[in-house]
Amino acid sequence: MNEKIRGRLLIIGGAEDKKGECQILNKVVELLDHKLSKLIILTTATRFPEEVGKEYQEIFMNLGLKEVEAINIESRDKADDTEIVNKIKNSAGVFFTGGDQLRITSLLGGSKVFGALHQIYRQGKLIAGTSAGAAVMSGTMIVKGESDDTPKKCTLKMAPGMGLLEEVIIDQHFAQRGRIGRLLLAIAQNPYMLGIGIDEDTAILVNSTGRFRVIGSQTATIVDGSQISHTNVSELESNQPLGLLDVKLHVIPAGYEYDLKSKQVMIPQEDDLENI
Repeated sequence: MNEKIRGRLLIIGGAEDKKGECQILNKVVELLDHKLSKLIILTTATRFPEEVGKEYQEIFMNLGLKEVEAINIESRDKADDTEIVNKIKNSAGVFFTGGDQLRITSLLGGSKVFGALHQIYRQGKLIAGTSAGAAVMSGTMIVKGESDDTPKKCTLKMAPGMGLLEEVIIDQHFAQRGRIGRLLLAIAQNPYMLGIGIDEDTAILVNSTGRFRVIGSQTATIVDGSQISHTNVSELESNQPLGLLDVKLHVIPAGYEYDLKSKQVMIPQEDDLENI
């Protein structure tokens, strides 16, 4: 798994604190290479790009950044704009806002901007995203699915994501919207993938060694289906409930780490917890 992780990702479960200590957004600032020009905010996912872009610009500048630019890519033509491509290549990092993840992939997929994002990722620059901007990080993403309900066939829609983090499926607003059922269904359909559900005001910081660390106020839920002994997912009729045996599940709070290659949780020492 770790050979498929090339750079650094900060994947945020949505609704991150924007008015208090701003722990997660401060982490974005901390992780940027401040020798480079600016942070780029990509507002492609939202229907309110001006308002959302301005909000994040003000937040990040109040947190100490000198240059923050919001860019809304609302068409395929704009996703091939040379000026935007160069801004991304020369940036300190990129932050995806929330909204609709399918807007991100349908507008950026295969474009020059898409290529630039993968280029800076391979270079080790930070790519961060919240809510829809988190879901889109993986190679396969959840587009739509029933929350807070029994997992059933035909209630989940998936599509290719940005492919920055492969063999993983990300879900966000996880505990707050009761999304465990739909992540279990996603893993039943794709047991070679790892499911990661990220709560609101919580993030995972993925580094190039293939480990991630949880930060924020809530938890990340890990669903490992590699040892599933039985599932009826392929035999189900529409809207019939899922059967699934021997799924491994972890719920880990801030300070805990997870190795994506060995699929092991690293429990922090007491001294580490005091520094969170």
